[in-house]
Amino acid sequence: MEEQLKLITERLKGLRDVFGISTADLAKELNIPFEVYQDYESGAVDIPVGVLYRIAQHFNMELSSLLTGEEPRLRTYSLTRNGRGVSVERRKEYKYQNLAYNFIHKKAEPFLVTVDPKPEGTPVQLNNHPGQEFDFLLEGTLKIVLGEKEIILNEGDSLYYDSNVNHGMQALNGKPAKFLAIIL
Repeated sequence: MEEQLKLITERLKGLRDVFGISTADLAKELNIPFEVYQDYESGAVDIPVGVLYRIAQHFNMELSSLLTGEEPRLRTYSLTRNGRGVSVERRKEYKYQNLAYNFIHKKAEPFLVTVDPKPEGTPVQLNNHPGQEFDFLLEGTLKIVLGEKEIILNEGDSLYYDSNVNHGMQALNGKPAKFLAIIL
């Protein structure tokens, strides 16, 4: 994961250089505190997928290009076989698989997300990103903290929400939770 983060931060620095944007200006444009952005770009702190998504949008590029360094090429369809999505290990709390990494000009980012259970009483890590999100629970039980609300999803339940609102997930009952997340 550290090597992947290093490559992402190198691509991010390169983008800033190409576009002639300072770290302070980019942090301001992304509405991220300067010190936090510096930590992201230095690799000292993991960069949440939501922040990476905002950065990709800012530079008018595909998220998968920022994550993998490869340009998506498919235009008609993208087939991802079971277990073959591109692994995106961005946060320790979640395991992401990008399900359409090689489709160009996507209007949404689909991920298969697995949340491993944590010891009882562990606080839910919150994040936010522009746009909207749709989560459909495939396996397990998942607590979603959305702003001040706590929502419990069981298998087959779904939630659509404004992802600008602070949100986070936690697997319940000592078992992993797996869900389809579509970021719009």
